[in-house]
Amino acid sequence: MRGHSFVEKAAILAGLASSVDAFWRMPCRARSGLARVDPLVNPGTVSPHAHVIHGSSGFGESSGYDDLMAGDCTSCEVSQDKSVYWTPSLYFRDDATGQYHLVHQNGGMLAYYLLYGDNVTAFPRDFAMIAGNTDLRNFSDYAVPDIDKSSWATTSPYNTQEFLRQAAVGFNCLNTPKNEPEGTLYRHFLPDKAYMDENCVSGIRMELMFPSCWNETAGVTSPDKKSHMAYPDQVMTGNCPEGFNTRLVSLLFETIWDTQDFTNYTGEYIISNGDPTGYGYHGDFIMGWDEEFLQEAVATCTNDSGEIKDCPLFDIQDASVYGSCNFTLPEALVDDDVVGPMTTLPGNCAVQSGPAPATAMTGAATTAKTSSAAYGTSTAKGSSATTTTSSSAIVPTLSHSAGSTIVASLGQTYVPGGVFVAAESEVAYSDSSSSTAAADAAAAVSSSATTLLTTSSASFYSTSYSTTTATSPLNEKVEVDEVVWVQEDVTITVTATATTTATTTATASGVARRRHLHEHQHAKKRGGHFA
Repeated sequence: MRGHSFVEKAAILAGLASSVDAFWRMPCRARSGLARVDPLVNPGTVSPHAHVIHGSSGFGESSGYDDLMAGDCTSCEVSQDKSVYWTPSLYFRDDATGQYHLVHQNGGMLAYYLLYGDNVTAFPRDFAMIAGNTDLRNFSDYAVPDIDKSSWATTSPYNTQEFLRQAAVGFNCLNTPKNEPEGTLYRHFLPDKAYMDENCVSGIRMELMFPSCWNETAGVTSPDKKSHMAYPDQVMTGNCPEGFNTRLVSLLFETIWDTQDFTNYTGEYIISNGDPTGYGYHGDFIMGWDEEFLQEAVATCTNDSGEIKDCPLFDIQDASVYGSCNFTLPEALVDDDVVGPMTTLPGNCAVQSGPAPATAMTGAATTAKTSSAAYGTSTAKGSSATTTTSSSAIVPTLSHSAGSTIVASLGQTYVPGGVFVAAESEVAYSDSSSSTAAADAAAAVSSSATTLLTTSSASFYSTSYSTTTATSPLNEKVEVDEVVWVQEDVTITVTATATTTATTTATASGVARRRHLHEHQHAKKRGGHFA
């Protein structure tokens, strides 16, 4: 690559990145902070609501690309990534006490770098964007669940950016009793507590897809941090709209919250921006890579495992390094309570349920934990401040449905959260940690037919999280196992008999047919960092 200009190198490398399956997961298992800071929306001042922040220690109220690159560490696992990723935090309001508690965040967050489309271009220097709308409290004009994605581009209103922006928000119910993962971005609202208690055994995974189609003439960002970008016509994949002709890396955030910690309590889950519906979930991103290095990674890191260790370019940090990375809090927020228990949301952010858009509020600097009823002061433990609630939230009922089957022979490609087989309860699959590649399972079925499901070349991935030990949610410590499992090139034969008993066998052999299981333990404490 020596002797070429950067533009020439970018063109060469982009041409090499043609695998639609290529991607990598950027694990950010530690928070660099939990604070009311948002330099994209509230530059130079306090944000109205709290965020969980991951990435460069150079983050702050007015930080940009140069500040992030000057940071001396990152809470993500690849040292070259000085980007910052942030989303609102989740709280539980206890009906018995009226107090708010920060919900445990499992394993930090994952940022997927998905290389969808042709000639994928790295994020340019000084690039920033926002996905989602913090004020949104209603999304009732569309079918639930979504109509088939293949119809979106030709069906109004699904072929509008307004719809695609909300379809980019997801709330994935983890480890449901059916043991069949839901597809990514399947549900676009936060289920109520009763549903989560019964169905989301391992918590809720909040998902946010960022737009990947760039209008270069609008610059590396726009005044609203949104209008320079647009979604392809299937949110993750598909065609870019006219005028947004540059295909950037497709960025997806996943953050898991331990909602099951509060199963035995009566109350409500509320996002830190005062949103109990989930419609107002959002996230921010400021690019913090060396631009040329990131373009090389786009071309080089195309192993379909998605694991950063399979990319030779990345320098992977030890947990002792990324786990101790923090940004410096603004002086006004040093005593700001963002953990609880507390009588209001951080910043005294009002709870607004909709269906009208939330009323915009402005944060103010704080100097101490003092009781106050005025919005924008520090949220002190024991404060007498109150929040207000508008009319009832409009949240539809959407029962569990397994994610879509991915069939390589039909040209289908990997989508985060997708599952191996779209069977309902006919077949049970084990994610045991056994090193053997074969597994047997039995399940009741209503048909005596024999079905052969075969994949020939594609790889499939899913992530599941299971709590192994836990204390009371009002105490501090929780330990979890994170299980990332991969199954490649598997042939599954389902044979049913007249007694409605099915035998399922998954076989794999050699290097090309294998199953991998990766386990990582994370000890966490409320309000602290993840190790």
